[in-house]
Amino acid sequence: MSNKALFLPACALAALLPGAAWAQAPVSQTRAEAAIPEPRQVLALLDRTAAAQIAILRARQMGLGPSAIEDPTVNWVSAAFYTGLGRLTRVSDASDGTAFLRAVADHYNYGLRGDALDHARLDADNIAIGEMYEELYSRSAEPGAIAPLRQRLDWTLPYLTVEPAPKRLVWWWSDALFMAPPVMARMSAQTGDLAYLDAADTQWWRAHDRLWSQADGLYFRDARFIERRSRNGAKVFWARGNGWVMGALPRMLEAMPAEYRSRGRYIETLRTMAASLARLQQADGLWTASLLDPRDPAGPESSGSAFFVYGMAWGINHGVLDRNTYLPVVLRGWRALEGAVQPSGLLGYAQKTGDQPWPTQAADHALYGTGALLLAGLEVMKLGQPVQGFPVAEPALPSRRGWGPPVQQPPRPGMTEAELANHRRGFAERQAVYDLAFEPARDMAGQVRADGVVNPRVSLPLTPPADRTGRAKVSFAPYRYDDILWENDRTAHRIYGPALEAFEPPSTSGIDAWGKNVVWPFMERQLKTGKQHDFHGEGIDFFNAGTTRGAGGLGVWQDHKLWTSRNWAKYRILKDGPDAADFTVDYAPWPVGTQRKVWETRRFTLPLGTNFTRMVSTFGSDAKRPLLVTVGLQKAPTEQGKATFVADRTSGRFTIWTPEDPDKGAMGVALLVDPAMIADVVDDFDNHLVILRVEPGKPFVYYMGATWSKSRDFHDRAAWEAYVAKEKPSFKAP
Repeated sequence: MSNKALFLPACALAALLPGAAWAQAPVSQTRAEAAIPEPRQVLALLDRTAAAQIAILRARQMGLGPSAIEDPTVNWVSAAFYTGLGRLTRVSDASDGTAFLRAVADHYNYGLRGDALDHARLDADNIAIGEMYEELYSRSAEPGAIAPLRQRLDWTLPYLTVEPAPKRLVWWWSDALFMAPPVMARMSAQTGDLAYLDAADTQWWRAHDRLWSQADGLYFRDARFIERRSRNGAKVFWARGNGWVMGALPRMLEAMPAEYRSRGRYIETLRTMAASLARLQQADGLWTASLLDPRDPAGPESSGSAFFVYGMAWGINHGVLDRNTYLPVVLRGWRALEGAVQPSGLLGYAQKTGDQPWPTQAADHALYGTGALLLAGLEVMKLGQPVQGFPVAEPALPSRRGWGPPVQQPPRPGMTEAELANHRRGFAERQAVYDLAFEPARDMAGQVRADGVVNPRVSLPLTPPADRTGRAKVSFAPYRYDDILWENDRTAHRIYGPALEAFEPPSTSGIDAWGKNVVWPFMERQLKTGKQHDFHGEGIDFFNAGTTRGAGGLGVWQDHKLWTSRNWAKYRILKDGPDAADFTVDYAPWPVGTQRKVWETRRFTLPLGTNFTRMVSTFGSDAKRPLLVTVGLQKAPTEQGKATFVADRTSGRFTIWTPEDPDKGAMGVALLVDPAMIADVVDDFDNHLVILRVEPGKPFVYYMGATWSKSRDFHDRAAWEAYVAKEKPSFKAP
């Protein structure tokens, strides 16, 4: 025990003796508030610790065959340190941490371990390094910083979300919850694609269901420990195993949207764990390696303790944990961590790599221990500040550096003729690279946009109109077989008329959707090129309505069959902009089965500033009984195959998102219907169909909207679905 006295006061030393009590020493709120350390003092310790750790790593090998434990690598041991270091460099770069992180990332070419086996590619330990790449991407906006990581995560998604859940877990040990889920949550925050967070969420709760002890409010390290007991008969809850989870929860909540489906469960888990851990804190301020048995092994364990302090301090700072209850726990823990920092500047008593409680010594240091200390200290620095909200927005990406011609550096004084010749040759070579190499930002000017989106290949560029203000417009196009076109500053649609029935039978009363990336009208000029399906610089038509319901066309459901009208028979334009496109069409009577006919009048209204057209439909019938009217979405509206369909009957929201075409991008469509009218949601061969109960002669309202991934507004499925979720439609009929 003598080495432990290096940092512990005499009154605390007794707590490490066999049989020592675990109870907290009571600390009043007043005393606790007064004991909050000065942020600059905390920061000085963090800078010193980070600099000491970096100096050791810089002196070690970073190359082939490195030590997976002590050298700078891309494995989980190093990754935990990089995570803490990256956050430290947001507030202080006194340790030169940013340069060090970039050097490591460049050395390993932003790569990940796990190329040999599928199991290794799924291994959460091999994903943990992604946090460093995401941190560097947030400062550089260089896509290459997260390209290998995103490719790996994309590959994992089907395995992480497979249904039904396999018997064996993908992430079967508690440590995994620190390593991968926060990386995936942040990838969603940086890209707007919720698929990564959804997959991480799925695996988190599968692991939780397997490893969580409801009775103890703690996680077993893995399934082997559920029935295992210490030498003294206590359940075995490993400090660092639970520390990994406490270190993950704040990072998940920082990146997770406020309205995310299971956000409340993460908050409740953090609160439950904090309550359990507060009761188990030793009188010295730290926790023991085996949380329920401080004698097996005896002595403090600092890496788990640092994660506990981090999680609780974060909870206080973000209003998740009660300040009066947990501030004394955090401050006592932080003081003990300060005392555990050795003369070398590194945190002592950090249990070595392993999977269960093990004794520690003052000289035991670990990269993950340093990383945990940095995370804890950064939150302790904020304890005197007002409560902060979350999620925490990703920083705005900086402007990417442009590629300019090389600058000729003046020759050094005293150069020989040979050195001058080589100096000139080197500059000429750099100039040749600039003159001859393809650079997308320069050579695809007009195709690579300021927002980073790459437009499709341009065919016959349209000449923009003189008036380029945003406006809504509706047009009758007899030159294009009686199409009716309507658009606003965000979206564009058309329906087909009677002339097309004769030219292209069978035609359809479905709705076509176009993408656009300008605010002014473009549909008529595009149609008149004769190549409507090409990209001419302002919008594109690659959504294939065909004979389907397309993007929200109607029909009637009877005898498990869809009965649809022909093209519109009459139209009337009510308002041709500039603030709204507004028109009505009539559909001539059509049979429903052999005993009934129906007909329809529908009003279409598309204001500026929205992707949704408001539809008011009134069905007539030669029979009085109610109808089952369908609103449909085409299953595979682009050449890339079937779209992803998301149905939420409770809210009446239905979306599709098509697979990405390498050149043209993807289309998204959504329906908003009155949940009270929904009778069922079914499929036929071509369509997803929402079936509504409708009374003949009684108007009803629904909304149809669409977007394009290369529009100005929504570039991916997550952004589109988030927009749809926030809409507040009115279904009150006129």
